[in-house]
Amino acid sequence: MTGFAAAAHESAQGSLGVELKTVNHRYLEFQTRIPEELRSLEPAMREAVAAKLTRGKVDCRVTYTPLTAAARSLVPDVQAMAALKAAAAQVLRDFPEARGLSVSEVLHWPGVLADAALSADKFKLELMGVLEQAIGELDASRAREGAKLEAVLRERLGSMAKLVEDARPLVPGALKAFQDKLAGKIAEAGASPSDERVHQEIVLYAARIDVDEELARLVTHIAEFRRVLDKGGACGKRLDFLCQELNREANTLGSKSVANEMTRISVELKVLIEQMREQVQNIE
Repeated sequence: MTGFAAAAHESAQGSLGVELKTVNHRYLEFQTRIPEELRSLEPAMREAVAAKLTRGKVDCRVTYTPLTAAARSLVPDVQAMAALKAAAAQVLRDFPEARGLSVSEVLHWPGVLADAALSADKFKLELMGVLEQAIGELDASRAREGAKLEAVLRERLGSMAKLVEDARPLVPGALKAFQDKLAGKIAEAGASPSDERVHQEIVLYAARIDVDEELARLVTHIAEFRRVLDKGGACGKRLDFLCQELNREANTLGSKSVANEMTRISVELKVLIEQMREQVQNIE
């Protein structure tokens, strides 16, 4: 389900902000854009998001803006520089003609130069608090969107239930029309087959066009769809499965159709089901 939320916290050192964006996805996928100094907090952030969301592609952006008036002490990371030095030495051994790193390049290498005012230990509680605030806002936004989607789905279910009821009396009418047509052809041919033979033909035709089972299943699936909506919670996958089952019955209904009206009902059912499937993809 799509959504956006942002939260920020102002402190004496600067401003810490978190933005969350979500788009539809079959599973939960969490991506972050975060200052390297806070990268160690990513697992905790992922866990906090997974506790609230079960589906969707989540893009999390963390920003930190220090106050311009605040004194900043830039301290190179000794371990990072040692690792960089060893890697550079290995490259120079393998490629003697390569140019060495300049001071500027070393200082700009990710993880080498850290802002002493920005450390994971110091900002963990603050960052997690801002993240929780953003998650709460995102959850509320998704809930509002979910309520609108639910209204759309219930309206489509009502239209489907009406079509199913309209289809019920069509089969007896088609059977009566076939019986009259068969009797007319027999009369035109001047034949007089036994009543048993005519009865067998009518029974075979009735079995071929019988859609009571399909209509009953459609009613059952519609009722189950409504039950799942009433229950709430994470139901997107369940609703997607029900849409597949509804579409299966609508297709069978069309394949057994012997009347234009039944064909129309089958087509309209499939249109409504496809509209529902498009919306269900947005539900967690």
